[in-house]
Amino acid sequence: MKIIAMNGSPRKNWNTAALLNKVLEGAASQGAATELINLYDLQYKGCVSCFACKRKGGEHGKCAMKDDLTPILENLRKADAIVFGSPIYYSNITSGMVALLERFLFSNAIYSSEIPTVYPRKIPSAFIYAMNATEDQMDKLGYKEKFRSYENYITRTLGKPIELLYCCNTYQFTDYDKYESAIFSETAKAKQKAEQFPIDCQKAFDMGVQLVKNA
Repeated sequence: MKIIAMNGSPRKNWNTAALLNKVLEGAASQGAATELINLYDLQYKGCVSCFACKRKGGEHGKCAMKDDLTPILENLRKADAIVFGSPIYYSNITSGMVALLERFLFSNAIYSSEIPTVYPRKIPSAFIYAMNATEDQMDKLGYKEKFRSYENYITRTLGKPIELLYCCNTYQFTDYDKYESAIFSETAKAKQKAEQFPIDCQKAFDMGVQLVKNA
């Protein structure tokens, strides 16, 4: 069994990556093989609307573009579970994660009245969101509703319900004194990191365990 985690953050050792690694730790504790892929190590772009994946007689489920994402997309079609993770920049997931989802989800979508996806089987998935916003701010800004379209497309493609984890009010800098950040309380941020982030990490670990059980 193979669980793949997609890190949509350009920071490979920060909040999103830490949570994804905890998911993989949980999965590994159940005997699963795991892999973490850092999207910002790769050179690629989003869908260019060539429609090669929709041509009659063509290879549905395969993106025709050739770049660093090509082997990753092939591996995602062989995974037993996938977990996506992204920080929230300007009220959205990162451009790197959007580009991945465009390529992965659209190539597996089919314009058929009978089936919505050509993904080869039904597998569980999860999405982790890490953000500077507090839980109250996330609700007021309507983040959950905004992200739901991504989640719906993932669920439709992979065939099983998606699990979600929101990590709010994250600690952004190693040293707040080096950055203009007067609108934040470094003390409050440090308290959140010390008290809430370990709880979120445990939730991520448990998510990994559950992904294996649902696979």
